Amino acid sequence: MPHIVHVDIAADDPKRATRFYEAVFGWHIQTLHGATSTSIQLINTGAAEAEPISASIAERGEDWRSITPLIDVDSIDVYAQRIVAAGGGIVHAKRLIPGIGYLLIFRDTEGNELGLVEELPETMFAMPGGRA
Repeated sequence: MPHIVHVDIAADDPKRATRFYEAVFGWHIQTLHGATSTSIQLINTGAAEAEPISASIAERGEDWRSITPLIDVDSIDVYAQRIVAAGGGIVHAKRLIPGIGYLLIFRDTEGNELGLVEELPETMFAMPGGRA
């Protein structure tokens, strides 16, 4: 069955996006210099207990480039404060998704929309690497 093998976050300013994700989530991001004309920032979420995911930040280039991944967190409230402090914004406030947990959609410094998921302890749905 097909599955997601990589998440590419489009950015107008990859360096600014790197600073944002390092400040909010503490991700380790390094530059990959290759054959392309723009640098790619490789993301290491440091989540040893979770399934690894391949991810990067790359210059937007085309209008179609965007994505809305969901990031599993212990507290949406804590991360919402970090997002705003790092220059991002809240698009859809925290709301309950019955049987799953809480969801919040935010916008990073590059205009990309992503989501945060805070699972309920009794959830019937388990995110990969989640706490359920």
